[in-house]
Amino acid sequence: MKKLLAEFVGTFWLVFGGCGSAVLAAAFPDVGIGLLGVSLAFGLTVLTMAYALGGISGGHFNPAVSMGLAIAGRFQMSSLLSYWAAQVAGAIAAAFVLFLIVSGKADFNGVGGFASNGFGSASPGGFSMTSALIMEVVMTAAFLFIILGATASNVPAGFAPIAIGLALTLIHLVSIPVTNTSVNPAHSTGAALFADGPALSQLWLFWVAPLVGAAVGALIWKAVRTEE
Repeated sequence: MKKLLAEFVGTFWLVFGGCGSAVLAAAFPDVGIGLLGVSLAFGLTVLTMAYALGGISGGHFNPAVSMGLAIAGRFQMSSLLSYWAAQVAGAIAAAFVLFLIVSGKADFNGVGGFASNGFGSASPGGFSMTSALIMEVVMTAAFLFIILGATASNVPAGFAPIAIGLALTLIHLVSIPVTNTSVNPAHSTGAALFADGPALSQLWLFWVAPLVGAAVGALIWKAVRTEE
């Protein structure tokens, strides 16, 4: 239960910090943090919670990461569904708290996209479903590959959260214009439940593509790794 609580808290922080930066601060008048700031915010959420909770639960905070680690032999497949449940619950709780904050604005008239993920008309850059699918698979595969490499036993200890956080920052810098960046089905689920627009109807892609990408990344790592 401590591991599941850690995954709940860590995923809560990821969604609240990352989506909160996008919803509240990205375009704030005159001093908005923009796409660079949002990308950095997502990276910092993972970096900070990986240090805080990684020693308890492994610091997954993402169903795709849990599945990729299981495929790579770093995590018990029998624990996968319970981790997914904790992660999705944390994401939904964070999105709900963020919704309460956003709805308290004086001129509130709806949450809009609410940092949700999408393609077509829901893509920030108007990219197609195919573009979104390719981007999410490739980026999640790269993310898993980096996680597995950074946490291998034959690399310097203590630096993995930095590499993982910077990797997530880079992923957001590249893919926000295409899908608003998922690589995390829990994050996508939490945001979609409160967003206006087609986020819920398009949510399937942001489960399928990250899970496929995670499997691909894990299999590539298993093919190239040396002794861990």
